[in-house]
Amino acid sequence: MTESILDTPAGTVVGRQEEGVRRYLGIPYAEAPTGARRFAPPVARGRFAEPFDASRHGATSQRVPLYATTTIPEPSVPGDDVLNLSVTASAAQTEPRPVLVWIHGGGFLAGSPASPWYDGRAFARDGVVTVTVGYRLGVDGFAALDGEPSNLGLRDLLLALDWVQENIAAFGGDPDRVTVAGQSAGGAAVLALLSSPAGRGRFHRAVSLSGGFFDIDPPDDFLAGLGHTLGVPATRAGFARRTPEQLQRAVLDLRRSETLVLGPVVGDDVLPAPVAEGLTAYGRDIPLLLGATGDEFDAGGPPGDRARGIRVTDTLFRSACPRAAAARRTAPAGTWLYSFEWPSPTLGGAVHCVDLPFFFDLLDAPGVTEALGPRPPAELAVRMHADLVSFVRGGTPAWEKATGALGDPAREYGRPGAPLAADTRGVYDPVTRREGTAC
Repeated sequence: MTESILDTPAGTVVGRQEEGVRRYLGIPYAEAPTGARRFAPPVARGRFAEPFDASRHGATSQRVPLYATTTIPEPSVPGDDVLNLSVTASAAQTEPRPVLVWIHGGGFLAGSPASPWYDGRAFARDGVVTVTVGYRLGVDGFAALDGEPSNLGLRDLLLALDWVQENIAAFGGDPDRVTVAGQSAGGAAVLALLSSPAGRGRFHRAVSLSGGFFDIDPPDDFLAGLGHTLGVPATRAGFARRTPEQLQRAVLDLRRSETLVLGPVVGDDVLPAPVAEGLTAYGRDIPLLLGATGDEFDAGGPPGDRARGIRVTDTLFRSACPRAAAARRTAPAGTWLYSFEWPSPTLGGAVHCVDLPFFFDLLDAPGVTEALGPRPPAELAVRMHADLVSFVRGGTPAWEKATGALGDPAREYGRPGAPLAADTRGVYDPVTRREGTAC
């Protein structure tokens, strides 16, 4: 491993090069959101006065993981500079390459951009520069506090996209070919940014994996209850008396079985209308690729748990695919659907998150064997990753566009007994293969 030194508009950064891949980790794109900057819009970071050591992952907004055990390895890294990003690129590239900006999931409450499942080495191998972004979570990122700016987590992402426009050329990326992508809450953030007037000009393609329309009305009752639990007013000044870790722990304790308690808030300049409405008005010139896993949260478990899981799977995740396609029916850039159907023998189905190692073509990453078993199909990773690389490069998917109508086409990945990546129709129709459950 050797040093890799770059002079960028943000300043000099010192990363690492290994096996033909350059990594620049934990680069702050904004000032640390502490003190007066907490619960306030992000402030762009000034140029570094000294070379910045980008050899290790930066601090994460996650202080407490969503669950004791998560499918994805999601390390928490201490520190205040949580608004940072990491860049991965090939050491051999010459001409500007397309850029993939990745947004992690975690229910807007947790998740970590430092996960080894998000390493961009396979994308670097295939000529794509990858940027993985950290943003504020939970109350600090998504609480709608009276009289204060909302959607701070989305504002963080917008500022990170500005950083990409200004700096990515120094890393070998093309600022005119930026794809924003994410999974779960990250996929929902992609749809929110696509439906926002603030997203215009900041990215050129979009990919949503297991995302949904997670925008919510300001949860006044929840925040009031949270303040009561913590012994503070449900205001900026009140919540500022508690650390992000204390807030995150309290939110996780209070949410119980509720799937979504904080998320993008409708009614400000970032998200003036619900995502479903915004998609009809904005981002129509941006191609969108989106899909979900076949089971998401409904594989295995007792019958009662499975029934609840089916409702979550269909209501939050799978139904968002035809709804997004319908909202963008007349969008000239087009919308394409996929469904990931390969069942993990360890987890009992094509559940939430199992598609990520295939997306990143990282079947050798830490934690993959535990989640996917000892022999996940490498050829499926090659195929799915290649389709995504082609899309990021500006290619048109090989299957037909979707319009939200019954029988819409989709690319189906990994259904047992089917071709490796088959085109099919009706995957997202209202009655699915899963025991006739409404989708």
